[in-house]
Amino acid sequence: MMHKNEITVVYGENPRAMVETLLTVLKPEQTLRPGATIGLKPNLVLDKPAASGATTHPEIVEGVIRYFQAKGYSNLIIMESSWVGARTEEAFRVCGYRELADRYGVELLDLKKDRTVQKETADGTLTVCAAPLAVDYLINLPVLKAHCQTLLTCALKNLKGCIPDQEKRRFHRLGLHRPIAQLAAVLPVHLTIVDAICGDLTFEEGGNPVPMGRLLAGTDPVLLDSYAASLLGLAAADVPYLSLAAELGVGTTDLAAAVVTEVNPEAKKAGGFRLTGRAKQLARYVEARDACSACYGSLLHALHRMAEERELAALANGSKKIKIGQGFRGVKSGGLGVGTCTRGLEKTLAGCPPTARAIRTFLRRALAD
Repeated sequence: MMHKNEITVVYGENPRAMVETLLTVLKPEQTLRPGATIGLKPNLVLDKPAASGATTHPEIVEGVIRYFQAKGYSNLIIMESSWVGARTEEAFRVCGYRELADRYGVELLDLKKDRTVQKETADGTLTVCAAPLAVDYLINLPVLKAHCQTLLTCALKNLKGCIPDQEKRRFHRLGLHRPIAQLAAVLPVHLTIVDAICGDLTFEEGGNPVPMGRLLAGTDPVLLDSYAASLLGLAAADVPYLSLAAELGVGTTDLAAAVVTEVNPEAKKAGGFRLTGRAKQLARYVEARDACSACYGSLLHALHRMAEERELAALANGSKKIKIGQGFRGVKSGGLGVGTCTRGLEKTLAGCPPTARAIRTFLRRALAD
């Protein structure tokens, strides 16, 4: 029986073997009735392979499937909704989940097409996809990586893939942190297994993977996120949705109460890892108002590449900030804007979201004028 204050860690380089070892130790089937429906929620934020540091390794999900099928559970559903502007079906294909589902006879569910239900919170109503709420046992399978707006994305933030796109946009208008905490309070997760094999510690969309060589597991997502944050040099207070979720009774941020078990400490490799802080450095060139992660992330990625090529001289003095986000809808003025929401500005690039490549091309031309 797993206890809420327990965090289990396994080290290695073989994700499928690692997760099977982890589950053998945890024995989650002991709390399940025969024939239970099991939902698997990876992070497939966009169509990039796991080696990029953006998405959950399919081998981890394969190991989970193999484990439960061997225990007699045949009703497993892989469910996800990629971020706004990305096609979940393409992410399923590129990330290896279509082939995985076909091989093991598991259902793939694009939550962008799922029906929704309304869940009441102290601050109002949240719109949540129905399928994650309907399963008997929900396993959250996030990637430990950086995020351009919340610093960290792991267990709690991965649940944002369980809401429709319109609600994702609204979360950004609400400031992200409070609705993320509220979502965790109304969407029960029974087990979280964190893919900390090679998350990107610069941008959530991948491209800068950092070898970490471990999986983390627990039943308290707040405690697990707090522990994951500590691995990256962050305190729980640095990620506001953690304390907010704790206040709502989702879990605790008290790492002193955590019981951390390393299954195979001899396989742990020396060396640490930290967030690069690159997103914060690039944010000085941006004026963001309620920007969605996909659009904002693409902009920062474009600026990162431009900085590498020494193309940001025109922005260096801060006099020309690039505007982005839903807060610029209806605003008509001069300046540079990225994304459809800024279409009233003098120079703007349409797209919801535009690609990093398109942003880079647009900014090169705009700044050259």
